[in-house]
Amino acid sequence: MDTKDVIYELRTKNGLTQDDLAEKVLVTRQAVSRWENGETVPNTETLKLLSRLFRVSINTLLGSPHELICQCCGMPLEDSILGRDRDGTPNEDYCQWCYADGTYTYSDMDTLIDVCVGNMVGENFTEEQARAYLKQTLPKLDYWKRYEELSDGGQFEAFKQQLINEINELHIEGLPRVDRLNALVGSYVNLEYRLPGGMKAKFLDDGTTYLGNQLESEFGGERCFGVLANMDFILVCTYGENGADPELVLYKKR
Repeated sequence: MDTKDVIYELRTKNGLTQDDLAEKVLVTRQAVSRWENGETVPNTETLKLLSRLFRVSINTLLGSPHELICQCCGMPLEDSILGRDRDGTPNEDYCQWCYADGTYTYSDMDTLIDVCVGNMVGENFTEEQARAYLKQTLPKLDYWKRYEELSDGGQFEAFKQQLINEINELHIEGLPRVDRLNALVGSYVNLEYRLPGGMKAKFLDDGTTYLGNQLESEFGGERCFGVLANMDFILVCTYGENGADPELVLYKKR
């Protein structure tokens, strides 16, 4: 689609009039009309406002002239999995697993490769092929080429280690020692738990990226432990295959 068609579709899909859209991105209704007629395209700053408003990439607004891939892990990017800057603007350079709220979640390439391999095996890749492909591909991506410039000097890794220490100090029976926390998107791990009164509740935001891991229970059996955390809380649960029958073990505010 051309830019004019993209803007019209996004505006109408979100139930906005041309006046509504103009007010939200600080232009006149006539400017919106010219965009949708194909007479002009928004300038760079307005494209950023439209990107934040509609939660799509600027690439999408311009009619997707090129394919986007995450410049940290190499995953093809769609609007639904874009990372976000601190102000909520979609960042078309990274996925939400590698970049969340302006923070890069991976500082060690080998750790990222371990995570990616687990998701690639079985999709036309053996483990050896997936690992070889990633070792060849990742160093060519912008994040790893500019790592010294983009890294936070280990601050995020220190925060992850602090969370790991806090989780292990809980001494939850059957929960193995936690050694690693990975980036996990809320929509993939937002399980619904039955509360003591019979009601069910979810504790996560589908669009937020958390830190967590899945671990096999020390008691054996088919149920696993799930650990999730961020700056505000630590959550520990158990569940069966594919998240079946989840049970909340602990929800602790930090």
